[in-house]
Amino acid sequence: MSKWNVYVTRLVPQPALDLLAEYCDLEINPEDRVLTRAELLEKVRGRDGILCLLTDILDDEVFTAAKGAKIFANLAVGFNNVDLEAATRHGIMITNTPGVLTEATADMAWALLFAVARRVVEGDKFTRAGKYKGWGPLLMLGQEITGKTLGVIGAGRIGTAFARKARGFDMKVLYHDVQPSKAFEEATGGQFVDKETLLKEADFVSLHVPLMPSTTHLISTPELKLMKKTAILINTSRGPVVDEKALVKALREKEIWGAGLDVFENEPELAPGLADLENVVLCPHIASATWETRTNMALMAANNLLAALRGELPPQCLNPEVYYRQHGK
Repeated sequence: MSKWNVYVTRLVPQPALDLLAEYCDLEINPEDRVLTRAELLEKVRGRDGILCLLTDILDDEVFTAAKGAKIFANLAVGFNNVDLEAATRHGIMITNTPGVLTEATADMAWALLFAVARRVVEGDKFTRAGKYKGWGPLLMLGQEITGKTLGVIGAGRIGTAFARKARGFDMKVLYHDVQPSKAFEEATGGQFVDKETLLKEADFVSLHVPLMPSTTHLISTPELKLMKKTAILINTSRGPVVDEKALVKALREKEIWGAGLDVFENEPELAPGLADLENVVLCPHIASATWETRTNMALMAANNLLAALRGELPPQCLNPEVYYRQHGK
């Protein structure tokens, strides 16, 4: 029995590659970098399936080149890199990897919150530079966390997990989404408020929304001006949710205390001036970067891919109408 022809656009944890290799003739991008556009168009031709990443831009041109492919298994919970309508027109299933990265991403948001509030990165640099000469009553003063007000924008899986952990710090939780969430409130004790109220009252604002037209620049100059001067903004969702130039200005002019960012508006580029600021902690999109989580994400993507190739409906299919149309259901 011949094996399916599958391409993997970048190296992923080995257990997923081992699983695919049992059933597929596998070609893997051997370099630890994003494929160029030309490379991507060339490599998807003649494949039965492709395991891809959020850094691969998948549009009509790519799906045309991948004629005959059954699935693109996207290794990410977000799928703003995919033109889902174009995939559906071409009869190609798209899957994602929700759920498995929830706790790791929520943990990372807390790591950023603590790092900014308690000036951990500044303190590390200060100490390494030999500037620490002994304890002082005004040295590296930061923001208290326990007992403060936490604002969560986005009441999905990750936002709920993030807010649930606030109970350990006796925090008041405010949240905002397109509508109230009973599940969020039961898990966190959070109170639903409008966005303006949340921004005015929260000591910490953490973003957990998907990227879509309605959330692009959800936080810009007007929103930053509503926040307390002692407030901290955390973003582990998608970079364009925050107007990065406006954030640089707000941080530089001390309109807010600080920010912690794991994602950026034009990754991997940073807005001019952002890297020069001491009151922001910057991480290279690593919220899900634990061995356990990234392995589970890759295995989920691999299993989605194999399900499609076997003629089954993948568990995390984003456009199941393709499957039903192909199977007359």
